[in-house]
Amino acid sequence: MPEPAPPPREPGEEKKPAAAALDLLEEELYQGLRQDLDDAYDPDLDDYLRERVRKRARRDLGAEMDLRLERARRRLRAEVRRGLPKERQRRRLREAPERGRFFLRFSRHFRVQHIALFLSVLLLIITGLPMKFSRLGLSGFVVKLLGGIENDRHLHRIGASVLIIVSLYHLGYILFHRQGRSDFLLLMPRLKDVGDALQNVLYFVGILRERPRFDRFSYMEKFDYWAVYWGCVIMIGSGLVLWFPNLALQWVPKFVVDTVKEMHSDEALLATLALVIWHFYNVHFNPDRFPGTLLWWHGRISEKEIQEEHPLEYERILQEQKTGEKAG
Repeated sequence: MPEPAPPPREPGEEKKPAAAALDLLEEELYQGLRQDLDDAYDPDLDDYLRERVRKRARRDLGAEMDLRLERARRRLRAEVRRGLPKERQRRRLREAPERGRFFLRFSRHFRVQHIALFLSVLLLIITGLPMKFSRLGLSGFVVKLLGGIENDRHLHRIGASVLIIVSLYHLGYILFHRQGRSDFLLLMPRLKDVGDALQNVLYFVGILRERPRFDRFSYMEKFDYWAVYWGCVIMIGSGLVLWFPNLALQWVPKFVVDTVKEMHSDEALLATLALVIWHFYNVHFNPDRFPGTLLWWHGRISEKEIQEEHPLEYERILQEQKTGEKAG
C-alpha cells in the first residue's frame, strides 16, 4: 500500500526561511555597494556636478524663453498686420521709441460718459437734421432708410433719453466722485486761458516762437466742455417742451412753444457744426493725430504727447511720483 500524501501546507510556509535569507543577502549587497561607492566617490565632483546642472538648466531655460518670445513676436506681428493699414504700421514703428511710457488720462467713468454722449448725439443728428431740412432729397432718403418718419421720431427720442441719462450721470459724477470734482474745477475758465489763446494765435502767425504751456485742460478743451454743457441744458430743456407740448401749453402760451421749437432746431445745427468743424478737427483730423486717436476708448496718452500738449500736467505727475517714491 502506498503511503498517504502529507497534508497540504499553506502557500509560502516553506519559503519563509528562504525569503528571510534573500532579504538579508540583499541588504548585505546594498550596504557593500554603498560602501564601495563611498570609498570611490571624489568630493571634488560636487562642484563639477552642480556646475553641469546649472549650465544645463540655464541652457534649457534660455531655449524655452527664446521660443516663447519668438511666438509672442509672431502673434503680435500677425495682429498688427490684420488690424492696421501698412502706412499706419510703419508710422507706429517709427514713433514707438519716441512715445515712451503711457499715462492714464481719462478714467473708466469718464470714458463711459463720453461714449454714451457721442453715441446719443450722433443718433440725434442723424434723426434730427432730416426733420429740420425735410425738403432736401437726402433727408427723404435718410428717413426712408430709417423706416419712415415715425421710426425716425422714435429713434430721436431714444437718443434724447440716453442724453438725459448721461447728463444726470455726469452731474452725479462731478458732485460725488473725487476725480469728477477735481476735473470740474480744472475745467473752470481762468484768466490764464485768455492769455493762452492770445499766445497760441501769435504762435500760429509766427510772431512768437513758443506755444503756451497747458495744464490738464487747454482753453480749447474747456470750450468743448462748456459748449456741450450749455448745449445739453438748451437741447434737453427745449426737447422736453417739444416732446410734451400739451403739458407745456398748460404753463406757457403757444408762442413760447413755437420759439422753443426754433431754438431747439437752430441750436442742434450749431452743435452739429461745432462738433464737425471744431471738435473733430482738434481731436481726430489734426495732422498730429490723423486719422484719429483712440484716447476716448482706452484713456491712455503717450509720454511724448502729454509733454507736448499738457506740459504742466506732465511736470505735476512727475513731481507727485518723486514725492511718492521719497515717502515710500
